[in-house]
Formats: sequence, C-alpha cells, structure tokens
Amino acid sequence: MNGSPLVCVLTTIQPPTACVRRLSEVLRRAGGRLVVVGDRKGPQAFPLDSAEFFSLADQQRLPFRLASLLPVGHYARKNLGYLIAASSGAASLYETDDDNSPADSWQPRSCRTLAQLVVPRPWMNVYGPFTDQLVWPRGFPLEQVTDPATREHDTSTALCEVEAPIQQGLADLAPDVDAVWRLVLGREISFDRSQPSLSLPPGTWCPFNSQSTWWWPEAYPLLYLPTHCSFRLTDIWRGFVAQRCLWELGHGLVFHGPEVTQERNPHNLLADFRDEVAGYLHNGRLVRCLEGLALRPGPGSALDNLVRCYEALIAGGFLPAEERPLVRAWAGDLEAIAPRPALAA
Repeated sequence: MNGSPLVCVLTTIQPPTACVRRLSEVLRRAGGRLVVVGDRKGPQAFPLDSAEFFSLADQQRLPFRLASLLPVGHYARKNLGYLIAASSGAASLYETDDDNSPADSWQPRSCRTLAQLVVPRPWMNVYGPFTDQLVWPRGFPLEQVTDPATREHDTSTALCEVEAPIQQGLADLAPDVDAVWRLVLGREISFDRSQPSLSLPPGTWCPFNSQSTWWWPEAYPLLYLPTHCSFRLTDIWRGFVAQRCLWELGHGLVFHGPEVTQERNPHNLLADFRDEVAGYLHNGRLVRCLEGLALRPGPGSALDNLVRCYEALIAGGFLPAEERPLVRAWAGDLEAIAPRPALAA
C-alpha cells in the first residue's frame, strides 16, 4: 500500500454502500486513502477504485502474527486495517463504519485542535452540551445517566488549543447509543453544530466508539480491539483502555460536534441488548480496575501500558486468558513496524 497522510479504515460485509461511496469521494479530495477489511460474509471484491480491499485470503498473506489468530465473523478483524495503515506510515488514521456518511462540513483534522476545557469530574456525558434531549453514548454507565453533574458544562468557556492524539466526532440522525436508549427512547437526534469541541481532562471518563474517530501515531498502539468480548463491547472497552493510557501520555480526549450522519444498518435491538449486558453490569468496575493500575508515564509508554491494562482486565475476569496471545501478537506486530525505544524501569 502506498503511503498517505490520511488513511481511513473500515470493515464491512457489504458491497460499497452509498455512505462508503460518499466517504471515498471526500477522502479522494483530501488526498486520503480507504482501507476496507472484509470478512467471511460479504464480497470477495470491492468495486470502488479508490479503496484497497483485503479479503480473508488477502489478510492471511499479511506479514502480521495477529492475522492468523483473529476469528472470522468478528469486528476485531479491523485490527488488521490499523496495522496496514500504521505500516504504510500513515500520518493520521480515521476510522468509521459503512453506514456513516460524511457531513458537508467533514474535513481532515489536526492533532492540535481548538476545544473548550471540561471541568474535571469522574464521568462526563459529552452528548449533554450538544443537545437538550436525554441521550448518552453507548457504554455510559446506566447508574450515571440521571446524574445532572455528568451533563453540566459552561458553553461560554473560552477555546484553548490542545494536543489530542485521539478525537471523536459525533453522529447525527442515529448517534451511537446503547440498546436501552433505542428500546425506550429511540428517535432521531440532531446535535447542535454551534457547540464547540470539548476536551476532557485526564481522569474524566466518557465512552468513545469507532464510528467517526481520529487517531495520530502517538496513539496508534491504543487502537487494539479486543476479541473475546461481544461486538457491542469491543470498541467501548478498547476506548476505556485507550483513555487510561492516553492520560499517561499527558493528553485528554477531544469530542467534536457531528461530522457524519449515520444511516444505520438493520439491528436486532434485543440482540444488541443481550450483547451489551456485560457492559451495563461491569463498565464502572472495569474503569476502576484501570484507574488502580500503576502505569508508565511519558512518551513511548503507550504499548507497554496497553499490555498492562489487558493483563489487568484478564486478571479481573473481564476478559478470558485467550485474549492474551492476541494482545501480545498486536504488540509484536507494532514493534516490527516501529520498534519501541527502551523505557526506564
């Protein structure tokens, strides 16, 4: 794959959707490239000139240990797209799904961005400042939903320039919410586009997903999606690990207003609910587990800290021991792409 300043990664079991064609066009204008990771279901080719498609057979020929360990029929195969992008020297990585259409305002982002600083607190519902409706991100602890402190924000706060190697954009129409919200309150949502971006300080949690998310090289080690959990939890638990490791790099997480419209693929909401139950029950305990870890601070610590986090989640019973070889393969593949500098003990 040729190097590109911006590489977009998605996984799909469908031929090119209207959303993907729209995405391909905005990427072409931005000088970016599209990497599409296939699976057992879906096309064996991807008739879109600007996309580089990797079928299961193609994936097995990749020079990554992880390729032979990932199960088929799982969203975590997207990990191979991340490795492809990183190995190509991508200066930034954008990830999304095949049912997200870029808004007219969509444009490549910079690692340094303007945002309002959020007052520290244990949990922040970032949807709150963007809408007056009761709605929360998928993965937000249900026991925190009605706490008004999680939504509070002074919208007149001055903008500051921050460095944020992970940034999440919101999605209009069908934002990324959990099955409880869709079953009880489900409706179309349009977020306030005039609300500035928000920067969460280290120590303040908010779930983020893989719907419209920007990554820069310092955070590439944190892209890893765990395999031995449900499809509805893999990017959420990845996000909690990434936030914990991001804090040790001295950065917080940034959320932007809507930059895509989700034209949601069909879902069985009760099946989604079933796959989210472990999160409803354990997300609060999981982040407390991560908070209690002694991690390495400073640049270059991300990959070591990621491995430590997953070891803690395995020891805590959140993930089975079968996750360990995949995490180690991910770490080994990244080190083969870009060896880590030695870290002081």
